[in-house]
Amino acid sequence: MARVLVVDDDPAIRRVIAYALSDEGHRVSEAEEGGAALLAIAREHPDIILLDMKMPGVDGWEFARRYRERYGEQAAIIVVTAAQDAAQRSAEIAADGFLAKPFDLDTLTERVAAFAAAGRTGSP
Repeated sequence: MARVLVVDDDPAIRRVIAYALSDEGHRVSEAEEGGAALLAIAREHPDIILLDMKMPGVDGWEFARRYRERYGEQAAIIVVTAAQDAAQRSAEIAADGFLAKPFDLDTLTERVAAFAAAGRTGSP
């Protein structure tokens, strides 16, 4: 199973994602914005980052830039956004994938499982 970091300013979304993924056996940590996520990554590096884009503090675009400056391409980044064009948001930061809000929990767990199985060297 994978270490997953959920970065979203909405605590209810973080809880639902954390519960669903923990139930599947993943080790989940949470951060309310990009700056807190970078601090969490310094303590324990995730395999997969589920990243909201519009957050107060350090937003998804700035987080992705800082993360890659510090760590390169170690973790898969999956954009989780309510934006009308989730694929475009994902492309803007060269993310490995995306999930549009609102999302189905089965789709979430399947997407994370696929990335966990593929490892960082490949995308599902």
